[in-house]
Amino acid sequence: MGQLSGPTDPRADAHWGRHERPRKGFFTDTSICIGCKACEVACKEWNDNPRDGDLELTGMSYDNTVALGASTWRHVAFIEQNREQIAAARESGRALTDLGMPSLPSADVAAGPVDVTPPDTPEFRWLMSSDVCKHCTHAGCLDVCPTGALFRTEFGTVVVQHDVCNGCGTCVAGCPFGVVERRSDGTVEPTTRQGQRKGEQPPVPKRGVAQKCTLCYDRLLDDETPACAKTCPTTSIKFGDHDDLVETAHERIAQLHAQGMTEARLYGANTEDGVGGTGSMFLLLDEPEVYGLPPDPRVCTADLPSMYRRAGVAAVGMLAAAAVSFLSGRGR
Repeated sequence: MGQLSGPTDPRADAHWGRHERPRKGFFTDTSICIGCKACEVACKEWNDNPRDGDLELTGMSYDNTVALGASTWRHVAFIEQNREQIAAARESGRALTDLGMPSLPSADVAAGPVDVTPPDTPEFRWLMSSDVCKHCTHAGCLDVCPTGALFRTEFGTVVVQHDVCNGCGTCVAGCPFGVVERRSDGTVEPTTRQGQRKGEQPPVPKRGVAQKCTLCYDRLLDDETPACAKTCPTTSIKFGDHDDLVETAHERIAQLHAQGMTEARLYGANTEDGVGGTGSMFLLLDEPEVYGLPPDPRVCTADLPSMYRRAGVAAVGMLAAAAVSFLSGRGR
């Protein structure tokens, strides 16, 4: 196990030596995400991930995937805010940005150029973000795994070996982002009918073991771009060397600030945060909580060194107290 907190190179901590490769990652620019979910489909197809549940509508959102999970390693989150939420946000003084509903340009060329400015409506606000495993510099899931099922690759990413995982779920609790999950068939009741139609479930491989994004490790080994980034039609998902992506992200943030979008911010690039920075970074147009992200993520193992020191001091104190008690008892 390598360093547990603070800035570090996760590849060096994994001791890949001469096999070490440049750290890879994602930069997701939510300002140009159109919510098409092409990345979700590409991820499922490439990784042969089964569908989630019984294809039921949630009834609470246009987004029926709802969240990341063991069978959904990329999830396009639809952040839909109503009048009350918008009013509360504006009271905080934030300069709100609305991406608007995706639309097609008019077929009537004679009508002139189409206005694609997002509408500033008081009734509804629409943001989107393609979420994914963060591939943390200090990965709690990896550090707490008792079987070694999770490992750090030569690219600095974190991968689950399903054939080593015993399904204990320790990694699920160890992830500060709620990314890791044990795979089930996605239904409340046990599966009784197998098939592809509604009311049926297709066979679910790797059931009962932890699953999450691998950043397409198999494609990286062949110098290929991960399926989600390869498919994204707007280049919202950018893949490359981690250091280059950080530079690109800061340039994009500066560009948006110059355009008046002052709430734009970069999430995941702070090496001093509780996970040492992440391999998957995000350009957000509002506070992290709006996107369901923790504002100050902290890996569960970050405090282990100080906890061990305190335990050591406590143990020494108890031994000293016991020795004093023993010696004072002998002197009577």
